[in-house]
Amino acid sequence: MTVNFQYVDVDVSETLSAFTEEKLKKLFNRYEFLISATVHFKQEESQPEIGKICNIELSLPGPRIFATSNERNFEVSVRETISDLERQLKKRKEVYKTH
Repeated sequence: MTVNFQYVDVDVSETLSAFTEEKLKKLFNRYEFLISATVHFKQEESQPEIGKICNIELSLPGPRIFATSNERNFEVSVRETISDLERQLKKRKEVYKTH
């Protein structure tokens, strides 16, 4: 499992990285065909009350899977993004089962 973190206009946070890696580890254990993940954390200045953006791109055989969310804090944003990714992975796994 390879996870690359990029922080854009945000201070690097070891606890946030560990939290995200823990959540991603569950996905990597459930879906053995995953190769790596790229995580981007951004702070949007135009929306200070929400504006905590988490983008996650998963590398796997076939097209890559991408999800993003914009929430009040990064932990909620990570949970929402991983939830969206899991929904997409379930669909992808069904495609693999039918062939």
